[in-house]
Amino acid sequence: MKNKILAMLVAFGMVGSVSAIEINENLSINGFIDGSITKTDSETAGQDTANWGLDEIEVDFLFNVGSVSGEVHIDSQDRNGGDDLDIEQAHFTYSLENGVSITMGRYGSNLGFEREDPAGLYTYSRAYSDTFNLGNADVVVAEGLVVSYAAEAWSLAVSIDNTSAGGSMGAIRQGNTKDDLDFEVALSFTGIENLSVGIGHRKNNEETGTQENDVTNIHAAYSAGKALLAAEYTEVSGATDLTAHMFLVDYDVSDKLGVAVRYSNWETTATADTDMITIAPNYAITESLGAILEYSDVSPSAAGTDSDTIALELTYTF
Repeated sequence: MKNKILAMLVAFGMVGSVSAIEINENLSINGFIDGSITKTDSETAGQDTANWGLDEIEVDFLFNVGSVSGEVHIDSQDRNGGDDLDIEQAHFTYSLENGVSITMGRYGSNLGFEREDPAGLYTYSRAYSDTFNLGNADVVVAEGLVVSYAAEAWSLAVSIDNTSAGGSMGAIRQGNTKDDLDFEVALSFTGIENLSVGIGHRKNNEETGTQENDVTNIHAAYSAGKALLAAEYTEVSGATDLTAHMFLVDYDVSDKLGVAVRYSNWETTATADTDMITIAPNYAITESLGAILEYSDVSPSAAGTDSDTIALELTYTF
């Protein structure tokens, strides 16, 4: 199924985009429309929720002129109770003949298995809270420079960037306020048949020293016949050291029907954590329209705070 291929490629940084509508030899467009129905029952009084509607719309413009390519992602989603139209990402890449490329602009992180947009996920939900959703460009993007090198079996990307300073994206100084640059190194390896491994480290230098942290992420996926097995470990070291891990199995029952099962755990404080078990059958209605029916059980370590969520998601990609 197309969405599963996209998920695999994006997770390991192997592509920046997939099949698109070609306007001319220098411009193509792709994107998606994503909507869902969700219902959450919580043991905590007053925390039950139900939602129905569009979650996100995104249109990506892809440019290619000689050795320079560019992308502009225009995004609209429900943020803080309102629909905001935003430029999620905008960057250009200059590619050299020796496998080196240089990217400049606004972009997402190269870390994490569940990266980028809903069209590339195996499930409706993500494995963790926002703290550990490292590559989710709907939550965090950076502005800066990436130097990459791609070989036959592996690739390396080094980012020098800044997410915010004094409320301004990319700023490293505003008056007396200074925010040091952030750094990220991501390595992916595909030299063993059916196996992909990603490892990376990020240093976040914030204005407030207590907000500084180091993030280390390792994730791997192995394809065995109709099954895909994936695992991930993330460690955040800062004022409080926190860890998270995830295991996922996705099995294709047929060309159209598949089932994903995922277990994830993440620490919320030094003494508390949360477990989540997710079961998500997925069905390809057409080549471009997919459906996911998900059940997730979320169990925080605090007594009386468990919750269950049922979701039906439809995603149209183009």
